[in-house]
Amino acid sequence: MKPSIHTAALALCASAAFSSYAADNKPVRFILVGDSTMATASGYGDAFCARVVRADTCINLAKGGRSSGSFRAEGRWDEVQGLLKGASAYRATYVLIQFGHNDQPGKPGRSTDLVTEFPVNMTRYVQEVKALGGVPVLVTPLTRRSFKNKILENNLAPWSAAIRKVAAEQQVALLDLNADSYAAVQAMGEDEADTLAVEPKPAAATTATSTDLARIEPAGAAKSAFDYTHLGAKGAKYFAAMVERELKAALPLSATQFRPEGQP
Repeated sequence: MKPSIHTAALALCASAAFSSYAADNKPVRFILVGDSTMATASGYGDAFCARVVRADTCINLAKGGRSSGSFRAEGRWDEVQGLLKGASAYRATYVLIQFGHNDQPGKPGRSTDLVTEFPVNMTRYVQEVKALGGVPVLVTPLTRRSFKNKILENNLAPWSAAIRKVAAEQQVALLDLNADSYAAVQAMGEDEADTLAVEPKPAAATTATSTDLARIEPAGAAKSAFDYTHLGAKGAKYFAAMVERELKAALPLSATQFRPEGQP
């Protein structure tokens, strides 16, 4: 006996409901792309991934010393593209992209021109993520924590402005980490900001700038890991929480992918 129109309609509804259920239950993935301020052991990336409900779907590919140019030149972007080719297995793949620190002048093999190269590189990353089914999220560079006369310096402002412009032009999500981290560090002051570093500041360096640190260490002493750029566990946790809040605000659908506030 042929199925009735009613039976066929029910079957179609059931199939559509199952497809919708299957899509909704696919995991969400995060891929982090950037420099040392996001990388393992020196940045906030791993602390951010630890906040994701399914930590195995958060992949930190950030690497110290890389710029928007050298990350691609070294073939590291190829790995990101390879991962994105499997994007259909995920409900969404958010690719957080943060460069700027090593794009600044004076870094051979890494620096890029602020006008002719840096925005082009960032635009290309965005377009390629979109083409492979991912969701690009541009992140302005984390502030350095160098104070002068109690005022926090921000020599990354031009690179942050360039990223904001690319985000607006490409109509993609922007996390203005530079602005938010600058405001937070300025508000907490120099002494508290120093506690976010990899190691405590050497006793003889209480008034030293980052460029002075190497000169004040005693002869034969191990070089201190303290600086005004990289993060220890406290700093990583602090700025990971900031990035999480920014992401939830920019892309509200991502909010369910993080552990409840206060939960380790």
